[in-house]
Amino acid sequence: MTIFSGSAHPELAQAICRQLDVPLSPSRLTRFTNDCLEVQLQANCRERDVFLVQPLVPPVQEHLVELLLMIDAARGASAARITVVMPHYAYARSDKKDAPRISIGGRLVADQIVAAGADRILATTLHSPQVHGFFSVPVDHLHALYELAGHLRGVDLSNAVVMSPDLGNAKEASSFARILGEPGRPLPVAAAAKQRMPDDRVEISSIIGDVEGRDVIVLDDEIARGSTIIELLDRLRDLHVASVRVGCTHGLFTEGALDRIAARDDVTEIFCTDTVPSPSAHGTDKLTVVSVAPALAEAMRRIHNGESVSVLFDPAGAELAGPDR
Repeated sequence: MTIFSGSAHPELAQAICRQLDVPLSPSRLTRFTNDCLEVQLQANCRERDVFLVQPLVPPVQEHLVELLLMIDAARGASAARITVVMPHYAYARSDKKDAPRISIGGRLVADQIVAAGADRILATTLHSPQVHGFFSVPVDHLHALYELAGHLRGVDLSNAVVMSPDLGNAKEASSFARILGEPGRPLPVAAAAKQRMPDDRVEISSIIGDVEGRDVIVLDDEIARGSTIIELLDRLRDLHVASVRVGCTHGLFTEGALDRIAARDDVTEIFCTDTVPSPSAHGTDKLTVVSVAPALAEAMRRIHNGESVSVLFDPAGAELAGPDR
């Protein structure tokens, strides 16, 4: 088992290797004077089970090309199997043709990754279920609901309601509510009816569910600019909720989104995972980052040993991925 990391998120790769008690193998990224990249994997790959850790985070195109070069280098070095560990797949948002003459980037980039030589994909919380099918190789699609729920252990949830910022994420919110609730008694769930306007504005037309006077836990798959969250917070304030916690799997927080959300008096906490690098200088004590390294490490161990990965979706299986496994 040989693990390499791209330049997108080496901290996560190191954390995964600590969980597995496997060294992180070195690699070298070179940029030529004509701006072309070259990748050299500086450890033996011949007949090895190679894992390449590289989330597609800004600058996405740079990290994508680097990943393709890493895959090609491993294939050229006679790796027995190449598994791409891609905690965040940025192009997953481009999953349908919702306007004339546009590309479906999620499928195109998936084809490129497979063409480069990837034999398997390990991903976390893809934007929509159909993205899984864009890859023509096996995909192990994890979620981070147990990790996020574990962060809320010890919090009084007697007055809580789980809130989805759009109807498309309502299923994930319902699953999160079941995990947070007692057996047979999930937390109540609410959802926002969201519409994106032509100038990239977000408009929430209604809130479905009872949130007035409740402690709201907003769950999203990804927060980038935060336009949806800010609009939702405005609507929740009008409904006189007691408090708001904002959680997501992929906390990109671009263009000052974290500062804008943290500045809200009605937001008591923001929590996310480390599928993407944490903001280096966020300047707020409201942010908590939960690590998915144990879960990814356990999935990689199971892939390497030919064991079931689906057990990680069960509460008992999720405990295996915890720090005390």
